[in-house]
Amino acid sequence: MPALNAGDSTWVIDQADILSRLTENEINAELANLAQTTGREVRLVTIHRLDYGETVQSFTDKLFDRWFSTPDAQANQVLLVLDNVTNSAAIHIGNAVQDRLSPETAESVAQETVMVPLRNGNKYNQAFLDASDRLVAVLSGQPDPGPPVVEVDIQTEGTFAKAEETNDRSATIVVVVLLAIATIVPMATYFLYQAFQS
Repeated sequence: MPALNAGDSTWVIDQADILSRLTENEINAELANLAQTTGREVRLVTIHRLDYGETVQSFTDKLFDRWFSTPDAQANQVLLVLDNVTNSAAIHIGNAVQDRLSPETAESVAQETVMVPLRNGNKYNQAFLDASDRLVAVLSGQPDPGPPVVEVDIQTEGTFAKAEETNDRSATIVVVVLLAIATIVPMATYFLYQAFQS
């Protein structure tokens, strides 16, 4: 990871190379405006692989401490990291942003806002745009738009014909023929067996 300090104008670091240039530009503009108007800084990072034994949360915590080494530098910072190999995300927030961005909301951003588009087809651009929009809204003092609504598509129609679609006469004929065969075949078999025995 490159070196970074509070106040730097780097908002998105896409080391996993999963975001489009258009998405990066849109997020950069949004986060730069947030930093200018509120003093709160959000950094979004993608990585391709974690070291053995490392979790995305431990990596995020270490990176946060490395980039922002003093409590003053950490105060207004938010760092969101996504590992695209495991599709797992983690967030670390500074103390001064917790009055607007509670730890519960921050966790919801990482585990719901980012994860829902990823579960629906690895939509990385959508995940980061949604996370950025939600973080900017909350940190700007606007109402929290909340996590994305998960739509569950359940197929409830059966494949059987409805009563109106069924031809009653043909169904009756089929049942009668089957009953007749079920009665006649065993009787014929019995009589043939008796005839051969005598």
